[in-house]
Amino acid sequence: MTSTQWESLCDGCGKCCVLKLEDVDTNDIYYTDVGCKLLDCKTARCRDYQNRKDHVPDCIVLSMDNLPQLRWMPDSCAYRLLYEGKSLPDWHPLVSGNPASQVTAGQSVAGRIFPETAIDEDDLPDHITSW
Repeated sequence: MTSTQWESLCDGCGKCCVLKLEDVDTNDIYYTDVGCKLLDCKTARCRDYQNRKDHVPDCIVLSMDNLPQLRWMPDSCAYRLLYEGKSLPDWHPLVSGNPASQVTAGQSVAGRIFPETAIDEDDLPDHITSW
């Protein structure tokens, strides 16, 4: 798969770019409605995708090699689905042909998140949500 084909798998939902909390006792992962400082809250797209690691050093660059370790990837993620041998959902832009189908299907965080800079870290548990 070329890098362009690989990148096209991303549906742009933004779920992987929201802050997540992990329960140290159970290892359960909880998603919040708080976006990474580079995530545009209106579009759910990274504002500086090419240079994101310069601004957010712990941002993960996805690959087939590291997907097994990324258990926090959303269940609806195309990368995860394909790794698990599953099909893309009907709402995925590559299936629907509509680049905004993830938004209309309610699968995007666009317009539904707060910027990281607006939320105190101690308040993150108050922002746990299900996507």
